[in-house]
Amino acid sequence: MTVVELRASPNEADVKASAERTIRTEIAAMALLADALKGPLGRDVARAVDMMAECAGRVIVTGMGKSGHIAAKAAATLASTGTPAQFVHPAEASHGDLGMITRADVILALSWSGETKELASILSYAKRFRVTVVAITSRAASTLGHAADVPLVLPIGEEACPLGLAPTSSAVAQLAMADALAVALLERRGFTPTDFHTFHPGGRLGARLQFVGDLMHRGQDVPLVPLGTPMREAIIAMSAKGFGTVGIVDAGGTLRGVITDGDLRRHLDSDILRQPVENVMSKAPKTIERDVLAGAALEAMNTAKISTLFVTEEGRLVGILHMHDLLRAGVA
Repeated sequence: MTVVELRASPNEADVKASAERTIRTEIAAMALLADALKGPLGRDVARAVDMMAECAGRVIVTGMGKSGHIAAKAAATLASTGTPAQFVHPAEASHGDLGMITRADVILALSWSGETKELASILSYAKRFRVTVVAITSRAASTLGHAADVPLVLPIGEEACPLGLAPTSSAVAQLAMADALAVALLERRGFTPTDFHTFHPGGRLGARLQFVGDLMHRGQDVPLVPLGTPMREAIIAMSAKGFGTVGIVDAGGTLRGVITDGDLRRHLDSDILRQPVENVMSKAPKTIERDVLAGAALEAMNTAKISTLFVTEEGRLVGILHMHDLLRAGVA
């Protein structure tokens, strides 16, 4: 019969203290890494970025255990930010997956100790076919450190695990270095929000990366009247389109003002129906360009506390965007 020792449950204060200690320990490891970048590590990172940016193939990212999880995330981050990348599991490499690696690729191998046995097949293959290897490790004098063309040797900080065994601070350091490489490559390639949208069409992020021109109403759906229109006709146009606003344009199609429900309320004491629209309209309407990201349109609406924006292209009115359009698209 197995006797299970029951331990007293930690109280809330103990849990908070433990969580804070973990976070602060990992922050200290990040500070150590940032300081190391001011020395030889920084020069090695620059060399690694050059090699990955100039390779004609992909960045093959590999690692085992916790380093493998970080490597898989690194491959996904690289791929989504414009650097073709693929994760190759080192244990599967010797069973056929080495065929995924070509001479045109660069290998990014992660191992904190640098002695991960499962990496042997990949390192041997890289040496045989002269495939460039960049390593993220903590030991320059390790098997991986010696095999790498560019070893990125990270400083050894204190693990947050009180036993000093579970990869905690070390895993965060590897993740941060992989992110640093991805961001440096992103900036070097001149990666734009448009490029980002190409790789992120789904979900909330993809929705925010749509363009205003993709979501706006256009043509006959846009409530418009020309300068000089009597307010009686402008109110009919406003009501017919259902946006709670109407745009006032000149003969060239340039937006000169807008009339909203608020403008109508502010002029109730006057003989509003007989006035021309220019006497009632707001002459400095907020607009947005059609090639602006939907996320920016949402921010503009929230900042101005409005629910519609007229859309322009080189000064000419081309559409209207309502908060409901952003909601339907999943932006808001």
